Amino acid sequence: MGREVGKVVAVAMMLTGGVAGAQISPTTAPSNAPGTGAPGTASPSPGNLSPGTVPTPSPGTTPAPGPTGTGSSAANPTPGTRAPLPGPAAVNPAPAAEPGNAAQGATAGTPKPAAATPGATELGTSPISPGSGDGARGDLTPGIPRGPPEEARAHGAPEGAKAPKGPITLAQLVARARSQDARVAEATAELRKFQALHDQARWAWFPRFEITLGAGGPVPEARNNGLGGPPTTEASLEGDWNFGKVGVTVFSTGNAVLPLYTFGKLSALEKAGEQGPKVGAALRERVRAEAGFQAAQAYYGYQLARAGLKQLEDVSKRLKDAGDKIDALLKEDSDQVSKLDTYKLGYFRQLVESQRATAIQGEQFALTAIRLLASVGPDEQVEVMEEDLPLQGDVNVPDLETALKQANERRPELKAIAAGIIAREQEVIIRERSYYPDLGLAGYYDVRWTSSATRQRSPFAYDPFNDRTAGLGLVIRGTFDIPIKDAQLEQARAELDKMHAQEQTLKAGIRLEVTQAQSQLVAAYARAKSFTEAEKNAKRWATAAYAAFDLGTGDTRELVDAFTALAQASAERGKSWHDVRVGFASLARVTGAVPGADE
Repeated sequence: MGREVGKVVAVAMMLTGGVAGAQISPTTAPSNAPGTGAPGTASPSPGNLSPGTVPTPSPGTTPAPGPTGTGSSAANPTPGTRAPLPGPAAVNPAPAAEPGNAAQGATAGTPKPAAATPGATELGTSPISPGSGDGARGDLTPGIPRGPPEEARAHGAPEGAKAPKGPITLAQLVARARSQDARVAEATAELRKFQALHDQARWAWFPRFEITLGAGGPVPEARNNGLGGPPTTEASLEGDWNFGKVGVTVFSTGNAVLPLYTFGKLSALEKAGEQGPKVGAALRERVRAEAGFQAAQAYYGYQLARAGLKQLEDVSKRLKDAGDKIDALLKEDSDQVSKLDTYKLGYFRQLVESQRATAIQGEQFALTAIRLLASVGPDEQVEVMEEDLPLQGDVNVPDLETALKQANERRPELKAIAAGIIAREQEVIIRERSYYPDLGLAGYYDVRWTSSATRQRSPFAYDPFNDRTAGLGLVIRGTFDIPIKDAQLEQARAELDKMHAQEQTLKAGIRLEVTQAQSQLVAAYARAKSFTEAEKNAKRWATAAYAAFDLGTGDTRELVDAFTALAQASAERGKSWHDVRVGFASLARVTGAVPGADE
């Protein structure tokens, strides 16, 4: 028996293999902006009838041009500096439960835990449009948090987060991770920046009033009859050192230009600015999806580690029972066993204890990840609801076509790049209309007063000391730097074509991602069903073998083979159901759903 008992524990240790599932995939957090720079940061310039640079939300560091005819934009495009819109993560052919897997998302058809909190928050993917609940609107109010309450909570959430009362469920953990993760707060701040850029584009028509106030001196005496005649005092004559009674001068000048008609440049600028909040909201939703998926990974990893500990307890008990039986047989001088079997059994029991330490470590790591994703304070206790990984009844795995359709409708990356394309199209329109001049309404005033000079009352007399003038009229402005405008237009068209190509690449990547996640889920479910049936048969075999050994009609080889098969089947069953759970979370992420939202 001693020679065969090694198989029992060696295979039983496979039960702890699932502890690796408790580790969170350290996937790289997605970028919070579709490009490498903040687009459109220049201020409008109404003094030349131009709304300034376009705060385009499309990828890149190149701000779109303003509709001015000056021939040069506020920030000239720099080839090669624009990063493409972030696409799906690199595809890793590893199983869905392993770290680094590109197919990350979850949940269709998973049953509701028995202790789940009724009415738990369910976060879905809402449409992204200006004025929607994701905060994509342009009516900014200083001092008021933008977007829904969840967005306001995300800002600075780790400081004010409280541990949930009672055991935390998967849906609660995912909801907290999606709303309180620091990456979500960062993406929310990025969304606010896009909204401010939208406001900048929306108010580009507003004239900029340039007002100058000044005072100075000393000013020499300048006196005459007030009608433009010769000086009336000796000190008013120039060319000597007699300044007379000097004084001071006070003046104020101002001007403004209101754009009236720009051949559609202002309208295109505003439409381009509207895409910014859409991009920001989509990228924030992508960060939420990442945080939610990692929360599901941590939750199921914890459940797998907990189940592994229970399996180790069962193996330890069986080994102890076998040891007691061997000791009894040795006392009876039975030929079934020898003293060597006792030594081997003790050795294997210590190996099981060492694996128990590894399982406990995995459980603690998963719990630490849960605390981090839930933004719980270091001194607060968190209890995770115990849930069996195997699903009851048949599991409805979505077919590939349904999953692809859902991904095309809900993936935030597709919404972001669609908004970026619209912004690039508006940039092309602005470049095309830059050949036409701008029509505006201009106004100015100039008021001056000097204490040591006579105010001239004749309208024909020049009076630089006490002038009072104002005017209002129509102005038109344009330039004829046609070669520069041609080059800028070609650059804008090239950027638009580049974004169309990126859209095709993104769609292909998402299709590959969804296909991988769906196929891995199907395979994991097939393995889970097979190992569930295998475990049932192994339990029957082990029960029969132990009974025969207890009666003295069975040998140790049969007993060890039965225990080995049971340990292996139990380990594979737990790991395969863990893969199914994480596979659902993975499929939900790549299709734009929320892990655990339907539980």
